[in-house]
Amino acid sequence: MHVEQLTCALGAEISGISLAEAGTNDDLAGAVNELLLKHKVLFFRDQDITDAEHAAFARRFGELEDHPLAASATGEPGIIHIWKSPESPPERYENAWHNDATWREIPPMGAVLRCVECPPVGGDTMWANMELAYARLPDRVKEDIADLWARHSMEASFMAAKPVDERLAMKARFPDPEHPVVRTHPVTGNKSLFVNGFTTHFTNYHTASRVRVGQDFTQGSSNLLQYLTNQAAIPEYQVRWRWTPNSVALWDNRCTQHYAVMDYPPCVRRMNRATIIGDRPF
Repeated sequence: MHVEQLTCALGAEISGISLAEAGTNDDLAGAVNELLLKHKVLFFRDQDITDAEHAAFARRFGELEDHPLAASATGEPGIIHIWKSPESPPERYENAWHNDATWREIPPMGAVLRCVECPPVGGDTMWANMELAYARLPDRVKEDIADLWARHSMEASFMAAKPVDERLAMKARFPDPEHPVVRTHPVTGNKSLFVNGFTTHFTNYHTASRVRVGQDFTQGSSNLLQYLTNQAAIPEYQVRWRWTPNSVALWDNRCTQHYAVMDYPPCVRRMNRATIIGDRPF
């Protein structure tokens, strides 16, 4: 196995390894997990694997979950299709900085994304290290957000363009959860910034220590949330990956965000993803 670190912030490309083998080999899967905790997102090329092998590798990190709006692979419900084509609806949901599915009470631990087919140019994905983003915040900001919690919404993102009855039915199924603004990693104990494109507002900002007049809440709260969500866009915290068929990314959703770049013309981009069930943020 060869490990090549890709940026100073996060990301490593791993070569000399078969993910199909890692799906059945405890030692190999353990080594990959250690690298994941260190680099936060791992990349592999030339992995000609089946959906079953894809799912078996992802299950080394936990059980898999489906997505309420994405089709699953036949025979492998843990593998969802993120497929784009010239006939796809014009809505874009991936080109915003986000942790996956923070609109769930228990967001995913991580994911394994495999490129089946991609544009010849364009369609890269970027990741940001949100532990580094938190660490480099000014101390005064860290003090202010230490006890803050925030709402995350599927209704305000994926479902916003849907008919009202569909939107309300999905909201009943996935009520907007509340998560800490600063999350502690359950394995490493590191703190990370945990607000993103699904975050709508702080739930406990309106306190006597923060709000003197109405503008302190209506503007101060929204300005702070915008400032925090914008941290993922700082290039020094990022890595960018150019896809090729049979390339794979594995990332830790607890401490990274990602952004699928929609810079390609109407063409086919087919990605298969296994999403790994996580734990309740604290």
